Amino acid sequence: MKNKILAAILILAVLTSVIFIFFNGGPMPEVCFQNSCVNVEVSDSPEERARGLMYRESLGENEGMLFIFEDEEIYPFWMKNTLIPLDIIWISSDLIIVDIKKVVPCAEENCPSYIPNDKAKYVIEVNQGFSENKGIYPGDKVEIKN
Repeated sequence: MKNKILAAILILAVLTSVIFIFFNGGPMPEVCFQNSCVNVEVSDSPEERARGLMYRESLGENEGMLFIFEDEEIYPFWMKNTLIPLDIIWISSDLIIVDIKKVVPCAEENCPSYIPNDKAKYVIEVNQGFSENKGIYPGDKVEIKN
């Protein structure tokens, strides 16, 4: 009897996990730096990259958005209709941080572009100050986990 109860509990736990993952699109990918990880939404289509974090009013402390590009290039970013001050972190195809910029929201029509110092394949947006608070700098290695 005891084994049947344990088996039923195990099956229920597995089913609950599967249902949670199915309805929530699976676990969020993580981007990990030396001392911390960030749960990221992935933005990998032209439409998703154009929308980015526009109109969001908040972003969790250890959350961000990961932009994935097809090629390693210079990708400028702007803050039009973005309400949250951010750190933008550009990362090479070798998973090395090539630049970090602190950026501010822009409600005007002509918002400035933020241009990295080098080519990148990935870009992460996190809350402004995250990089400084966690000791994240250009030249650091990054790990992207699914």
